[in-house]
Amino acid sequence: MIAPAIFASVVIFCMGSMAYVYKYRGKARYESVGEYLRKGWPIFTPLNCLLYLFTKKRARKPIMDPHDFPELKPLQDNWETIREEAMALYKDGSFDPIGDPNNASFYDVGFRTFYKYGWRKFYLNWYGGYIHESAKKRCPRTLELLKNIKGINGAMFSLLPPGSKLTRHLDPAACSLRYHLGLSTPNNEACFINVDQQSYSWRDGDAFLFDETFIHYATNQSDDYRLILMCDVERPLGIFGKLVNFFYKSIMPLTVVPNTDEDRRGLANRIFHGLVPLLQRSKELKKTNIVKYRLLKWTVNTVLLLILAGIVFGVLQLIAWIFNL
Repeated sequence: MIAPAIFASVVIFCMGSMAYVYKYRGKARYESVGEYLRKGWPIFTPLNCLLYLFTKKRARKPIMDPHDFPELKPLQDNWETIREEAMALYKDGSFDPIGDPNNASFYDVGFRTFYKYGWRKFYLNWYGGYIHESAKKRCPRTLELLKNIKGINGAMFSLLPPGSKLTRHLDPAACSLRYHLGLSTPNNEACFINVDQQSYSWRDGDAFLFDETFIHYATNQSDDYRLILMCDVERPLGIFGKLVNFFYKSIMPLTVVPNTDEDRRGLANRIFHGLVPLLQRSKELKKTNIVKYRLLKWTVNTVLLLILAGIVFGVLQLIAWIFNL
């Protein structure tokens, strides 16, 4: 059995991590505990805080200087080549809402809530070394550039049409940093992203790098679309941080989403693909019977929490057994 002192220390660290993220990390604050529970991904907070602790100095800010990451410079140097392939996708309709949650064949568990506000994407590659077959045919030069840059965990083209937006959110896992390269943008302040109360407007050929686990949002209030290359870049970590990050990078390949039928679909998306009809019915129930909807919602969330607690307890037991605690 795991020593009570070890178990108590883990519980205290987990609770302290959640309090730190909710109350003190960054300038942007959650409006309420409810918003934090809905959008803050608290179950991932303890692992994220371990990664923050072991993150190297150059990446300990909400927004970073791309010049501190010279390995990414070839992307900016070749932005016009990348833009050419992205524009070809845009012109032939490859950014149409294939990933819309109403289209069960291409359900995107990671970005499912973004589509209703207009956001669109085309995946290039993803964690675990997977390269989309559709991207191999359509974007060979961009893939060649990405292949030669160490630390690119995943990449996609991201489209934000006029009048669209991404509401306040943060990404659940701190395993990567987020890189944006402007390809075809409005080139003005009407189209911007705000990260931890700091705003940045995209420009063609300019690079932007930030920590996506800070609260952020984006909007395009211009009359032109915004097209960028978006990459998940390896978080600079010490040896202990890399050990923690191994867990995240082991599960992220499960979230692979296809662009077309020829691409692979990860296990997580297969599971949620099967749940799409249930999710659609729950939305209908929310409109017709809010009491039953809330009962269903809290029942499902409680079951998921108990499953997670069981997994965590099992891991602690394993650690105790390994170290004979």
